[in-house]
Amino acid sequence: ILAGVGEFVGTTSFLFLALAGAKTATLSVPIAQNPADITTVGLADQTIIYISLSFGLSLIVTAWAFFRITGALFNPAITLALWLIGAISWFRATLLTISQLAGGLAAAGLVALLTPHGTVNTVVLHPAAEVTNAQGLFLEALLTSMLVFVVLMLAAEKHKGTFMAPVGIGLTLFICHLVGVAYTGCGMNPSRALGPSVVARDFGTSHWIYWIGPMIGSLFAVGFYMVLKALKYEEIALNQDSSEPVPGAKLPHQRFVKRINYR
Repeated sequence: ILAGVGEFVGTTSFLFLALAGAKTATLSVPIAQNPADITTVGLADQTIIYISLSFGLSLIVTAWAFFRITGALFNPAITLALWLIGAISWFRATLLTISQLAGGLAAAGLVALLTPHGTVNTVVLHPAAEVTNAQGLFLEALLTSMLVFVVLMLAAEKHKGTFMAPVGIGLTLFICHLVGVAYTGCGMNPSRALGPSVVARDFGTSHWIYWIGPMIGSLFAVGFYMVLKALKYEEIALNQDSSEPVPGAKLPHQRFVKRINYR
């Protein structure tokens, strides 16, 4: 129960900050024909950076805060990945997914309630006019796979740098938004897609790509991760997390002196 409540509060906090920031970034964007689609008219560079920072920094802050409570997943695609690798049970995965979707709804509702200038129309996800559904689907899948893989390597795999995982994960989300915002709006998270669409009552004809794409991406990431585990990747680069000197490692001048003495 605590995990479910914590995940709900964490997801709500993350998406409220991210969506409110994205809405603020788009206040001055000239929406021509479709007020629900911020990608049809193109976005200025500073707007894309603003939106990307809103999501990336919001995730760093909230994930760091909730990391020790629930694991700070905030995303059904990540929850699916952790269930597939056996890190969490199916019951916990189901509970967390419900909490995440509810958090997305709550966050979008808060943004609509607490901010002026309409509801959340400008943060509803739609592909850009020139982007096909196939392109949008696979772009969402590819970007999500990168995010999920980073989560698996930084958070699911335990090492000395695990406590810094929220930073790496947040930076990954930031980079992915820099790439995807102008084309699909960059969902990468069914909770992020669902909330604004429900509150704005706008699902369009392409809403499905923001569910199927991230799930496909999650499967890609898990598949690659399991291949690495099967090949025992940890034996390739030994002592990556060790603070001890690499055995046998010597500075160039030490190797030179050793050669002279040997001769």
